[in-house]
Amino acid sequence: MQFEITKEFIKELSEAIVSGNDSFIVETLSPVHPADIAEVFEDLSVEDAKYIFKLLPEDTASDVLVELDEEVREEFLKSFTSKEIADQVDNMDTDDAADILQDLPEERKEHVLSQIEDLDQASNIKDLLTFDEDSAGGLMAKEFIRVSENWPVATCIKEMRRQALEQEIDNIYAIYVTDDTGKLLGTLSLKSLITASPRAKITDLYKSGVRSVTTDSRVEEVANIIDKYDLPAIPVIDKDGILVGRITFDDVVEIIKEEAEKDYQMASGISEKVESGDSIWVLSRARLPWLLIGLVGGILGSQIIGLYEDKIHIYPEMAFFIPLIAATGGNVGVQASAIVVQGLANNTLETNGIFAKLTKEFFVATLNALACTTLIFIYNLIIGQDLQLTITVSTALFSVIVFAGLFGTLIPLMLNKFKIDPAVATGPFITTLNDVFGLSLYFLIGTLLYF
Repeated sequence: MQFEITKEFIKELSEAIVSGNDSFIVETLSPVHPADIAEVFEDLSVEDAKYIFKLLPEDTASDVLVELDEEVREEFLKSFTSKEIADQVDNMDTDDAADILQDLPEERKEHVLSQIEDLDQASNIKDLLTFDEDSAGGLMAKEFIRVSENWPVATCIKEMRRQALEQEIDNIYAIYVTDDTGKLLGTLSLKSLITASPRAKITDLYKSGVRSVTTDSRVEEVANIIDKYDLPAIPVIDKDGILVGRITFDDVVEIIKEEAEKDYQMASGISEKVESGDSIWVLSRARLPWLLIGLVGGILGSQIIGLYEDKIHIYPEMAFFIPLIAATGGNVGVQASAIVVQGLANNTLETNGIFAKLTKEFFVATLNALACTTLIFIYNLIIGQDLQLTITVSTALFSVIVFAGLFGTLIPLMLNKFKIDPAVATGPFITTLNDVFGLSLYFLIGTLLYF
């Protein structure tokens, strides 16, 4: 059954903290998953959360720290001494420890590293901190099982047991085979290891051609490879092919989630990553740029309408269809750009050129335009609109839909070509531009056919 955080539960914990009923807190939280305890901490004051934190077992406490939301964890760690942080990261996987230290000020980061008792752990964390946090090197962990191609099976099993115990590896997703220099050669399956003779050499058992990424590979690329090939883990190598780490699928899930959140916010017209708990100033700052762009678009649209004001006075019925033209063009553009952005995100568009995509979208837009145009044409005839106006609106709507479809496809492709996140094309950017060009097309066609 899923754990549920209620007001009553938080109240009971708070009362137990005030009364010093430590046994109640320990018994209540002992069966609770670290991720759920992290959510509980978010509903408590920093002082109360730290009080409970000190009562948790070491392993659980470390897991809770990893599960905390970044903003909450940043505030939480401010109440810790460097030694207390060092004790916590000493019990963590190196990738999790590096993630936690990454957000600390540089001076404090160095102080924490100097307080870590396990020198190998400190060295590995320091090494990970040298990589860009958005690269495979910044995402990888140093804990992995490595065997030599020259070892017999008996030695291999003995060494695997030693490595697993020394590095405290809970899950062995893969066994990596290297040569004497540490260069990655392939992977060894547990089945082939267990069924082989104790004297058999690993060089005769392992599978070559393993998929890997380099330390400077972008995290999006890593996520795509793991997702595409359904890998539980992927090895990380340096520029010389030396095995230096591994990334597991659970590390990538968080990256995919963060990218989806970022793209959704950009598509909604939010220019930076924000959380609901951020300050009013931060939330306003993130929304305002695109609102201003939309405002400029609205001003341009009103200017276009103003250019034809005298004609609208003569044919006021033209004004009735302005919202229809603007809304339809915006919707079509957003639909087209969303499909392209999705394809770029999962790398399904790389093998096709821009011309092929535009051609396909032209036929899709034409089909949709015919359907919408037919409906608006019949509607205008039924309500008794002038035939000339009916033809004008239908022709303009057809043109706007086709244009918006092509425009919505082209813009994200061009942004991607110039290394700009194409997700910006799926929100107010496309809508605003389509409003302006849609109205221009509407009145241009109206001038040619109606006025």
